Amino acid sequence: MEIASLLAERGHDVHIFTTTNAQDVPGISIHTVSPSRVLRTRRMVSFLRRVGEAIAREGCDVVHAISPMPTADVYQPRGGLLPEIVARNVATRPTASRRLFKRAMLAMNVKQRSQVALERRIFREGGPVIACVSEYVARQCREHYGAPEDRIRVIFNGVNPAPLSDAERASQRADMRKELGVADDELLLLFLAHNYRLKGINPLIEAIARLVGGGFKSFRLLVAGRDNVVPYKRRVDAMGLEKYVTFTGPTKRATRFYAGADVCVHPTFYDPCSRVILEALYYGLPSITTAYNGASEVIRDGSNGFVIDRPDDSGLLARRIQDLASPTLREQFSINATAIRERIGMRRHVSELESLFEETLERKGKRLSSGV
Repeated sequence: MEIASLLAERGHDVHIFTTTNAQDVPGISIHTVSPSRVLRTRRMVSFLRRVGEAIAREGCDVVHAISPMPTADVYQPRGGLLPEIVARNVATRPTASRRLFKRAMLAMNVKQRSQVALERRIFREGGPVIACVSEYVARQCREHYGAPEDRIRVIFNGVNPAPLSDAERASQRADMRKELGVADDELLLLFLAHNYRLKGINPLIEAIARLVGGGFKSFRLLVAGRDNVVPYKRRVDAMGLEKYVTFTGPTKRATRFYAGADVCVHPTFYDPCSRVILEALYYGLPSITTAYNGASEVIRDGSNGFVIDRPDDSGLLARRIQDLASPTLREQFSINATAIRERIGMRRHVSELESLFEETLERKGKRLSSGV
C-alpha cells in the first residue's frame, strides 16, 4: 500500500485489484475481485482471468503485478521466486535426511507445482519486465528461468519508517529497557521476524549458547514477531539460556524495539530484501545478516554491519555479536548506517518504479497519464 499511496501522491490514478476486502485509502481505487469457486489449485488462474477483465474495463495504462501475472507489464516478485523459496526452506533443515524429506514433501505439493508453472509463464518470450528488489532476486531470474538481461531491472527495495528525534529515541530506549529489565550498558540484540525458522532463529540460539559458554554474558536477545514461540522457548530453556532470551510475540511496537536495541540480528536463510534490516539501518542500528538476504547488498561488511556467508555458521555469528559489544564500534557503525537513508528510502524506490512505468509506455507509444 505504501507504493500505491506514493504513486497517488504524485498525481497518478491508482487502482488496486485484490481478493481481500481492503480498507479504503484516500486517492486509491480498490477493487475486490473474487475467484470462482473452483479447486484451490485453479483459484489463482481464475483470479487472474477476472482481474484481466476488470483491468480492461478500467483502461489502465500500466499493469504492475506483485503476484505472478503473465499478462502484466511489470512483475515485481517482492517475495522472490518459488524455486529459490523452496531451496532455501529445504536448507533450514539441519540434516541431510530431513532436507531430503522436506524436498520430497514440497515436490508433492500440487498447489505449489501449479504456482511454479504459472511463474514459469512469466518468463516466456514477450512477458513482463521483472522489477527485482535486489541483485539477489535478479540472480534468481537468471539462474532459475534464464531470463534475458533486457527483461530484468533492479529497483532496490525501500522503506518509509516513522522518523524519530534524538529525544524520542532516548525516551523510547529508556522505557523499553526498563520494561524488560535491561540495563543501559547491557548489549540488547533484536531478532524481529514472522517465520522464525526461515529467518535463522536456530543458528542464533546456537550462537547465544556459544557466547554464554565462552564467558560473554552481558547481553540479552529480544525475539519479537508472529510465530509459535513454544518450540523455541523449550529449546532455550533446555539449554539453560532463559536468562538471556526474551520472547515478546507479535508486536506493533517495532519502532520502539529499534530504538531500544543495540544490534539487529537477522541470520536469515532466505530474504529477497528484508525490510527489517533496511528499517534497522534507517534508524542507525548496526545489523548482522547473511548473504541470502538481498538487504545485505547495502551493508558494507565491517562498516555499518556484518554479512555472514552461511546462515548456519553460528560460530562466526557469535564472534560478530561479540565484536559489536564495543560501544565505540557500534557508534561508528550507526553513523555509517544512517548515511544510506536516501538509498534505502521508499520514495527513491517509487521514483525508479515510475521511470520504469514511463519506459513501458514509451514501448507502447503512450504517455503515463491515467491508471496504474
